[in-house]
Amino acid sequence: MSIFSRLSDIINSNITSLLDKAEDPAKMIRMVIQEMEDTLVEVRSSTAKIIADKKELLRRNDKLARQADDWQQKAELALSKGREDLAKAALVEKANVNDVIELVRDDMHKLDESLDKLTREIEQLQAKMNDARSRQKTMLLRHSATQSRYAVNSKLNSPVIDQVINRFEHYERRIEVMEGEMEAEEIGRGGIAAEFAALEKEGKIDQELAALKTRMEKK
Repeated sequence: MSIFSRLSDIINSNITSLLDKAEDPAKMIRMVIQEMEDTLVEVRSSTAKIIADKKELLRRNDKLARQADDWQQKAELALSKGREDLAKAALVEKANVNDVIELVRDDMHKLDESLDKLTREIEQLQAKMNDARSRQKTMLLRHSATQSRYAVNSKLNSPVIDQVINRFEHYERRIEVMEGEMEAEEIGRGGIAAEFAALEKEGKIDQELAALKTRMEKK
C-alpha cells in the first residue's frame, strides 16, 4: 500500500463507526491514534524527501538554463564569424538542453502537486488525530466515571451494608428499651422516696404537736 492510499484510508475512515464495532473501544482508539502518529511520521519523512528532490531539480534546472544560454551565445558567436554550420550545431545542442529542461520542469510540477496533496492531507490527518485524542480523553473520563458509579452501586446494593444497617436499627431499639426501663425505674424510685418523705414529715409534725400539748398543759 502506497503512502498516499494509506493516508487516504485513514483520513476517510469513520472513527465513530470503528468505535461502535469494536469490542474494546478504548483499545481501538489507542490503536487508531498510534496508526495516525506512525503515518504522520512517515508522511512527513516523505514530504522532506520530496522537498529535497525538488531542490535538486531546481539546481539542475538552473544549471541547464545556464547551458542553454551558453549554447545560445556560442551560436551567435559562430554566426558572427560566418560559421553558420557551427551556429546550427550550437542551436541543436541548445534544443537538446531545452528538451531536458522541459522534462525537469515536468518533474518539478509533479513534485509540486504531490507536495500540495501531502500538505492538505497532513492537515486533515492532524485534525482527525486531534479529534481522536479528544475522544480518547472523553472516553477515559466516561470510563472512570462509569467505574466509580459501578463501585458506588455495588456498595449500595451490598448485603453487608443492609446487615450493618439492620444491626444499627436493632441496637437503637435495644437502647430505647433500656432507656425506657431506666426511666420507669427512676419514676418508681421517685414515688417510694416521696412516700418516705411524707412519713418523715408526718412524724415531725406529730412530734411538734405532742410538744405543743405538753407545754400548754404545764401552763
